[in-house]
Amino acid sequence: MAAAAAAAAAAVGGSQSPQPEVPAPGLALDKAATAAHLKAALSRPDNRAGAEELQALLERVLSAERPLAAAADGEEAAAASGGGGPGAAEEEALEWCKCLLAGGGGYDEFCAAVRAYDPAALCGLVWTANFVAYRCRTCGISPCMSLCAECFHQGDHTGHDFNMFRSQAGGACDCGDSNVMRESGFCKRHQIKSSSNIPCVPKDLLMMSEFVLPRFIFCLIQYLREGYNEPAADVPSEKDLNKVLQLLEPQISFLEDLTKMGGAMRSVLTQVLTNQQNYKDLTSGLGENACAKKSHEKYLIALKSSGLTYPEDKLVYGIQESSAGTSTLAVQGFAGATGTLGQLDSSDEEDQDGSQGLGKRKRVKLSSNTKDQSIMDVLKHKSFLEELLFWTIKYEFPQKMVTFLLNMLPDQEYKVAFTKTFVQHYAFIMKTLKKSHESDTMSNRIVHISVQLFSNEELARQVTEECQLLDIMVTVLLYMMESCLIKSELQDEENSLHVVVNCGEALLKNNTYWPLVSDFINILSHQSVAKRFLEDHGLLVTWMNFVSFFQGMNLNKRELNEHVEFESQTYYAAFAAELEACAQPMWGLLSHCKVRETQEYTRNVVRYCLEALQDWFDAINFVDEPAPNQVTFHLPLHRYYAMFLSKAVKCQELDLDSVLPDQEMLMKLMIHPLQIQASLAEIHSNMWVRNGLQIKGQAMTYVQSHFCNSMIDPDIYLLQVCASRLDPDYFISSVFERFKVVDLLTMASQHQNTVLDAEHERSMLEGALTFLVILLSLRLHLGMSDDEILRAEMVAQLCMNDRTHSSLLDLIPENPNPKSGIIPGSYSFESVLSAVADFKAPVFEPGGSMQQGMYTPKAEVWDHEFDPVMVILRTVYRRDVQSAMDRYTAFLKQSGKFPGNPWPPYKKRTPLHPSYKGLMRLLHCKTLHIVLFTLLYKILMDHQNLSEHVLCMVLYLIELGLENSDEEESDEEASVCGPERCHDSWFPGSNLVSNMRHFINYVRVRVPETAPEVKKDSPASTSSDSLGSLQNSGTAQVFSLVAERRKKFQEIINRSSSEANQVVRPKTSNKWSAPGSAPQLTTAILEIKESILSLLIKLHHKLSGKQNSYYPPWLDDIEILIQPEIPKYSHGDGITAVERILLKAALQSKMNKRIIEEICRKVTPPVPPKKVTAAEKKTLDKEERRQKARERQQKLLAEFASRQKSFMETAMDVDSPESDIPMEITTAEPQVSEAVYDCVICGQSGPSSEDRPTGLVVLLQASSVLGQCRDNIEPKKLPITEEEQIYPWDTCAAVHDVRLSLLQRYFKDSSCLLAVSIGWEGGVYVQTCGHTLHIDCHKSYMESLRNDQVLQGFSVDKGEFTCPLCRQFANSVLPCYPGSNVENNPWQRPSSKSIQDLIKEVEELQGRPGAFPSETNLSKEMESVMKDIKNTTQKKYRDYSKTPGSPDNDFLFMYSVARTNLELELIHRGGNLCSGGASTAGKRSCLNQLFHVLALHMRLYSIDSEYNPWRKLTQLVEEMNSQLGNEEQQPEVPILYHDVTSLLLIQILMMPQPLRKDHFTCIVKVLFTLLYTQALVALSVKCNEEDRSAWKHTGALKKNICDAEKSYEVLLSFVISELSKGKLYHEEGTQECAMVSPVAWSSESMEKYLQDFCLPFLRITSLLQHHLFGEDLPSCQEEEEFSVLSSCLGLLPTFYQTEHPFISASCLDWPVPAFDIISQWCFEINSFTERHAEQGKALLIQESRWKLPHLLQLPENYNTIFQYYHRKTCSVCTKVPKDPAVCLVCGTFVCLKGLCCKQQSYCECVLHSQNCGAGTGIFLLINASVIIIIRGHRFCLWGSVYLDAHGEEDRDLRRGKPLYICKERYKVLEQQWISHTFDHINKRWGPHYNGL
Repeated sequence: MAAAAAAAAAAVGGSQSPQPEVPAPGLALDKAATAAHLKAALSRPDNRAGAEELQALLERVLSAERPLAAAADGEEAAAASGGGGPGAAEEEALEWCKCLLAGGGGYDEFCAAVRAYDPAALCGLVWTANFVAYRCRTCGISPCMSLCAECFHQGDHTGHDFNMFRSQAGGACDCGDSNVMRESGFCKRHQIKSSSNIPCVPKDLLMMSEFVLPRFIFCLIQYLREGYNEPAADVPSEKDLNKVLQLLEPQISFLEDLTKMGGAMRSVLTQVLTNQQNYKDLTSGLGENACAKKSHEKYLIALKSSGLTYPEDKLVYGIQESSAGTSTLAVQGFAGATGTLGQLDSSDEEDQDGSQGLGKRKRVKLSSNTKDQSIMDVLKHKSFLEELLFWTIKYEFPQKMVTFLLNMLPDQEYKVAFTKTFVQHYAFIMKTLKKSHESDTMSNRIVHISVQLFSNEELARQVTEECQLLDIMVTVLLYMMESCLIKSELQDEENSLHVVVNCGEALLKNNTYWPLVSDFINILSHQSVAKRFLEDHGLLVTWMNFVSFFQGMNLNKRELNEHVEFESQTYYAAFAAELEACAQPMWGLLSHCKVRETQEYTRNVVRYCLEALQDWFDAINFVDEPAPNQVTFHLPLHRYYAMFLSKAVKCQELDLDSVLPDQEMLMKLMIHPLQIQASLAEIHSNMWVRNGLQIKGQAMTYVQSHFCNSMIDPDIYLLQVCASRLDPDYFISSVFERFKVVDLLTMASQHQNTVLDAEHERSMLEGALTFLVILLSLRLHLGMSDDEILRAEMVAQLCMNDRTHSSLLDLIPENPNPKSGIIPGSYSFESVLSAVADFKAPVFEPGGSMQQGMYTPKAEVWDHEFDPVMVILRTVYRRDVQSAMDRYTAFLKQSGKFPGNPWPPYKKRTPLHPSYKGLMRLLHCKTLHIVLFTLLYKILMDHQNLSEHVLCMVLYLIELGLENSDEEESDEEASVCGPERCHDSWFPGSNLVSNMRHFINYVRVRVPETAPEVKKDSPASTSSDSLGSLQNSGTAQVFSLVAERRKKFQEIINRSSSEANQVVRPKTSNKWSAPGSAPQLTTAILEIKESILSLLIKLHHKLSGKQNSYYPPWLDDIEILIQPEIPKYSHGDGITAVERILLKAALQSKMNKRIIEEICRKVTPPVPPKKVTAAEKKTLDKEERRQKARERQQKLLAEFASRQKSFMETAMDVDSPESDIPMEITTAEPQVSEAVYDCVICGQSGPSSEDRPTGLVVLLQASSVLGQCRDNIEPKKLPITEEEQIYPWDTCAAVHDVRLSLLQRYFKDSSCLLAVSIGWEGGVYVQTCGHTLHIDCHKSYMESLRNDQVLQGFSVDKGEFTCPLCRQFANSVLPCYPGSNVENNPWQRPSSKSIQDLIKEVEELQGRPGAFPSETNLSKEMESVMKDIKNTTQKKYRDYSKTPGSPDNDFLFMYSVARTNLELELIHRGGNLCSGGASTAGKRSCLNQLFHVLALHMRLYSIDSEYNPWRKLTQLVEEMNSQLGNEEQQPEVPILYHDVTSLLLIQILMMPQPLRKDHFTCIVKVLFTLLYTQALVALSVKCNEEDRSAWKHTGALKKNICDAEKSYEVLLSFVISELSKGKLYHEEGTQECAMVSPVAWSSESMEKYLQDFCLPFLRITSLLQHHLFGEDLPSCQEEEEFSVLSSCLGLLPTFYQTEHPFISASCLDWPVPAFDIISQWCFEINSFTERHAEQGKALLIQESRWKLPHLLQLPENYNTIFQYYHRKTCSVCTKVPKDPAVCLVCGTFVCLKGLCCKQQSYCECVLHSQNCGAGTGIFLLINASVIIIIRGHRFCLWGSVYLDAHGEEDRDLRRGKPLYICKERYKVLEQQWISHTFDHINKRWGPHYNGL
């Protein structure tokens, strides 16, 4: 379109221009000639004339005069424009360009010529979203490195850490770029070529391009200008833009093709794009051309409307003009020139913020920064490239343009120019992005570009230096966030001056900022850039300013009255913003502060961080008390400060105190992080429940693995730093005050808590103590090395649960900045993992549930490393802590280390870094000791709201204190504390060791008047004596944490500065004194007389439940004190913990040892006994109750087991022949002849009767498994190249189909339908779980299911239900025929009748018409189940007759159902009956009942006795010729073409049921004669002429021996001679016989052939006999299967001697003379082969030896499947499917869910499942590596058979690691397919509504 020919211009535009010299369109010759002429002209030394001529031509051809609006508005205009519809002119112009470029030659040859000069050192292939690429961490220098599949596979990456990934934003291949990846990883094509090999580009080759391309690109720009209409509402109407882009498609594609011509063409393009002169000449808009003027105006308007100025003032740019090359940014201080804030308003219309004052403040802040204006609002374009990028942004990054711009990147000069241009437009990009409606797509496109530019350190450094990249980025980010600020409500709502981002704004909610932030993170990963950032104080100030916008965002206020109506989900946005915009850049910066030389950087950051924090405290008016009931989880400034402190101490050897602020600031710093810790406890105590679930979500996200090391870890570290530097008493009392449990810490048994409800007290106290334990024992930032941290993290995760490798990678907190160089899966990860965990390979449970490969902690980890503190810190769900403790308990029990219920073990910690030694002072401060003393006392006295957890934490803290006490004190100094030290406090000193033994006698407490203590103490005041003693011991102790804390705070403030006094607000916090709270508090004095040691000893008695249970161990073994072997890690419960503490106390001081001994000597006064016994009684009761419950359960289970055991052991598992439990069906006692059934619904037992029939729960399903059998052993492979294809013509189904259609061609239809079986495809398979129910009970059960609207996985309307007992899926009920039980059939007695008599009887019985029994309930049910069976399969699988609806069809279908079920059972038994026994399939078999139903229906169709095959088998027909009389009718099928197994089923089903055993045997014997004859005929056809004559001869000689009828040689010779009469043997040529039988036949091989031919029939018959008469199948070796089965069937005479080798012919028992009947049979064949010898022969050779069905064999490595199929086009719609899938049964490639291949509302997979598997489909989803099963109208995800090296699935290929086939899983899948148990084993089914 860029190239409307003049004709077009004339037709549409106004100005008529002369046109004769434009060659007529379509005359390529003329074009070529013109081009050649011009090229020649230009090649002359003086080429001005040529140049002018060319310009004129281009002017004409590329005239942009045709207004674009017309083109965009409608196609009419274009059509009117002369010449072939829309775009004809454009095509014409493109043709011209191609001709001109080629200079008269052919364009394709030109392309090839240019490509020859390509020094392809770089791949540079550009891809868009969803492309599959690779990333190799071993070869990558930049973490963004990526390779296209081709380069990856051509390079050598064996053993590397790589993965495949689906590109999200698009990318480009880095192969050949040594800035981004190591050269060792380059592929063969891009291993550096020396430039010398590449010849120099001849000048004339690209000469034309240099002239043509500038005009072409200018033309494109003009169109872009034309097409852009500034929308009124500042919302570009997507439609218009897209239209313009569609019209420009061919032009841009043309440019894209040019870039692909390689380096030579790219450098020409670079010249064109960056040449400033060209641009100036063409676009200045000067000159007479109106059109150009107009387009220039449009360009200026577009600039203005974007809030950008085009400085007309040339002076400003004077400086710039001289600078070479492309423009750099004009920053040099003319910022003031364009009024400071004038332009801002235009881009800020979207402020949704009403408060005017705030808006002003916001702007003021900006104007202070001089750089802003130029960065934000000035753009001047000086080259095509710059304007092209401008329009690319304006049009919101159209994919084609992006690809074109990126395709140019391999050109180095272009890369630099483009990067600078990109940076110059950065602010504009941000503005466009903010307004965009498609911000997601646009973000991806932006990142697609920027990641290519900024990953390259060299380039990033250059741009940073030359274009102020950092300034621009920080300023742009700041600007961006400014548009969504709101006033912070933290602390002081009215007067707060702080502003925070509003997390509800689209900007944050939709993550619109991420492209810019990710660029920023990307450039900070380069050391040279990060250094500049850390050195630039101005930038740091601006950045801290930016970070402070997030400080305190998303404030939560606790709802105290009613539940919030609307739960806001803004917290997602808030956490994402803090992580991405604050934490990731922080980690990026930290990664460059690793060594001592970088100390200065840390000092800078810390300095500006503290300044920003101070500003923040001022802005929110913070003094000393946080506002109640508020919490924000977002304190990025605190976290920056903490992380840089940690780095400073750990890596840079900075002195901690040199970077710490004064005490007052530390006190302020600790408040908010502490508030978060207290709020976590409140949230977990359900105190925030009215705020909805989202508040729990926040608490969980805060500690979640991706966030914890940017959130909770820095917070706790900061608190540890504060604690180590502040007064310990102040800190401890602050903690208890924040956790609101101060009032609980009283000796009194009752108290009032003014700030906490009683039900929350216990969990808040647990929270406070747990927090202290974590604070004091966590060493993450206090001295652990990186490897130790990794190990601790890993152990904590593994202790909670066994983990897969990928979930571990995910759960271990990594540096969230991906560019930090610590790569997940790096070397240390694997080595630590192998040190702490064992791999459990994926296992298969018989239930079919798939396990992944898991890692589980080694025993020694449980033994020495399990750390409950770390577990508590890292659990997102509280239940995980419990899970870890349970696993720990189980380990101790199992390893015999500790039998009872252990307490969390105490673990020695890594030593503290010296800088943090002060932290341990917390353990040695009086406040903590008083708290511990009080709690021990309360626990001992059984006060309320205390738990074992509290005790555990108290003991933990005491033990920590003993471990970390200073040197052991000298004994003299002890006990010499003068009385003056005891006045104000409980304890003499601050050392725990000495305070432990200090006795406290009296305590004064404030209690409610109602408390028991008040009454107790009243007499004390009267007795003067007791008062005296009270005086002596100093006053009674009274202590208030709050008062203590206030005092300390005041002291610190006074000490730090005198002015600070004015800051302290005088108001005493009224929260603590609740004025009107009833009942009144009064003071009481308690007599205590205990010390911590004595309390511990009494506690020991209490825990053990015995008096005087504690006996100091050193009295027996003094060694203990001299060489104490206190383990670093100890298992045990509370008792062991107390013993351990007392031992440690004794070790630390002789004084303590003495006191412990004294206490133990005194007989301890009994601890209040009532509670203990109650608790014990409780546990005893519990045990007894449990015991009783267990016994009851046992009884119940035993009853249930009888019913369920059989089903349980066999339901889920198709082949376990070892279980011998009889089924309900056959549970009747032998003497009863009536079968008794249990109904699983009403529970009654009884026989099935005519009017109340019982039925079996069955599942009917259509199956094509049989049809998938093939005749070769090699399983088919899944095709993975174009050459490999799978053809279905050798499958069982195909062969049977061909046979039936052949028969139908030549023989009478009705007779054909009796000669074969169908059901190989779409046969109905019936299976049962073995449970029975009354049919009327079933109906009411179905009714209740129908009314129950719970979403079930099945459809009740289709009759589906689950068995009420075992919940197995079912869809019908098969009625049980009333009458005798199978086992004791009266008909089974062997009879002595001769075979002739039996044959007659059979014939008579078959002749009787089977009248349908009277209308009983039973017969109705029989009918309905028959209907169900028919409806199970599709019509095409039932109707084979030529006359639709003929009864023969039903007849054929019914006996084929029996055949299908027998054949399938045979397959389930492994294809033979060698294993014998009644296998599980037999146990739950319903064949007997099925036979009754089928027989009942088959007897309705009597076969005309004329045509009954039985006659042909047992009688000789008098005159043979009569058959041939009626030529015109099609003959019947010759009996030798009949399928013998089908005949068997027909004969048996035509008999009245139940059948007598001797009749059955008779039928089998007769049919065996036919089968044997068929085998002989087939053999004779298979061998060649001379073999035949030889056999004919030998057999004829033996014809006269006594049992000639039982000798196969005689019979074979007779058959040959009979058949030789016809033309059967004549037709064959010589080459064919070679094909038929290359082997010479020996008598053994013939015998084997005959046996193999007969075996399938014998197997089916034996199975049938087993089901009808309940006889067991004998087991045998494979080679004797024939003889065993034939004797079991009664074919072998019983007196048969087994000495001489067994001959199959000895089983024959001819009902009529053999030779007569054989010749009768052969005559039929001969008469057929007279006319059709070929077909006659084909029908005789039947393939009877089918192998078991298999799924396709899959390749070892998943990548081979993926690479072939994910780009393969679908054969139906010829597109590459979005979700390709492949059928694992037949290898067909299908589009999953593809609407393209939908037929009559069925999508392709569903359709294929019906055609290939009769409703069952097994598909491998290529893009997900998962297998999906379709079963009828339902589907389920089965799982994957491909696992990675760690035994895990990779669904959706998210991780992209190499996957390998898991043979066991595939076996399981195949097993489920063959045994039809998908429905039972897989649980998660859903309807697919034909949409797959």
